[in-house]
Amino acid sequence: DKLAKLFREANVLYWAKALLGLVYDFINHTIADVSDPPPFAIPCVRFVEAGLTLSYSQGNGKSTLKTGTMCTAFLLEEVIEGEDFTKFIHNMDPDPLLEPDQDGYDFALFLAFTQHIQYVKTGGLVYISDYQGMCSMTQYSIFSMLLIKQAIHHY
Repeated sequence: DKLAKLFREANVLYWAKALLGLVYDFINHTIADVSDPPPFAIPCVRFVEAGLTLSYSQGNGKSTLKTGTMCTAFLLEEVIEGEDFTKFIHNMDPDPLLEPDQDGYDFALFLAFTQHIQYVKTGGLVYISDYQGMCSMTQYSIFSMLLIKQAIHHY
């Protein structure tokens, strides 16, 4: 069912944002406990904004409830403008796809760091596995054995 898939995708985005927030909470807590700031800039990463939109037809007019029937659903996502779209980490390998001499490699290492923190802080249950995007924006793909097990039992 298309609607169920879109609801799952929106829910995954919600949890992915929470997982990224977990990393920044960890970083902020760690920095607060030391006297000197880190000798490098901490990237500011965010996911695209998105929302689930439902389209309804108008009711038939015979009822006083004025209810309609859902016609379709859309997952609306923020457009990422620009031409430098990069896949930083693939979902089958936690190592950055970029080589150490390529622009963005340090950023890709930071994304690998976020995976490590997410994995450790969730007891190995979940982490964001597929980072792609540009500058300070990333799109997401999330990996969780728990989610996979639920999907297998659902179908």
